[in-house]
Amino acid sequence: MKQRKGEVRTEGRNLPLLKNKKDNHIYHLCMEGYVKKHIEAGLATIEFFHPAQNSMPGHLLLNMKQAIEEAGNDKGVRLILLKSSGERSFCAGASFTELASIDDLEISHKFFLGFAGVINAIRRCGKIVIGRIHGKAVGGGVGLAAACDYAIATTHAAARLSELAVGIGPFVIGPAVERKVGFSAFSKMALTPDEWQSAEWAHQKGLYSNVFDNTEDMDTYIETLIAKMLTYHPAALTDLKRIFWEGTENWDDLLNERAAISGQLLLSDFSRTAIAGFLGRG
Repeated sequence: MKQRKGEVRTEGRNLPLLKNKKDNHIYHLCMEGYVKKHIEAGLATIEFFHPAQNSMPGHLLLNMKQAIEEAGNDKGVRLILLKSSGERSFCAGASFTELASIDDLEISHKFFLGFAGVINAIRRCGKIVIGRIHGKAVGGGVGLAAACDYAIATTHAAARLSELAVGIGPFVIGPAVERKVGFSAFSKMALTPDEWQSAEWAHQKGLYSNVFDNTEDMDTYIETLIAKMLTYHPAALTDLKRIFWEGTENWDDLLNERAAISGQLLLSDFSRTAIAGFLGRG
């Protein structure tokens, strides 16, 4: 992966947060995967990557939450673009490798609070968040797409809520997904963990605002959209953000409760066997 000018990248183990003078940050706590934030002309681009199909271990979720919160608090930022690196998957959801290693209820609860933290950070940040969904979204990846205020995808961005297949359930991300697609569509996705829903289906249900045939057309549209949105009154965008999220004021407590449900189920024999089987197939 090439390093762009003005971008900070680091690879290694247990490295601290680094910052450069141009307000570009990288959050990287382990050898594989990163979350980075690049600010330019009022746009904060937050990009994440993990070699296992952009799955999300706990430290990346924490770093993504931090990046979104910092962008939200930055008076120079007017819009946020959330994207992932790579060509195939937008986000494969929770890291099954990390899930398989958890054997403590407190740690289990804390892991699922990671997705809750990211969703709530998007909800509270006060800035419109545009999602670039270039590939498949699974589990928590669907939750990330749903939390974005405006998600733009390609035809390759099929979606699936896989949690029930491993004995858990889309409890934490459920409110965000249901808010976008409605109760009936959310129920269908939650109860059919082995079924992929096409990007066009997700568009029709409201998960995606636009769907394009290829990444080039998608990126051209995103570039044009961002340029236009940056000309709008920042206060009007902030007020729209607040209106978009009306009725979610209880989500700090709600998602904490949902994380507790997932955390408890993860430690069951059923879930541990199912996750071990999934990793064995990999």
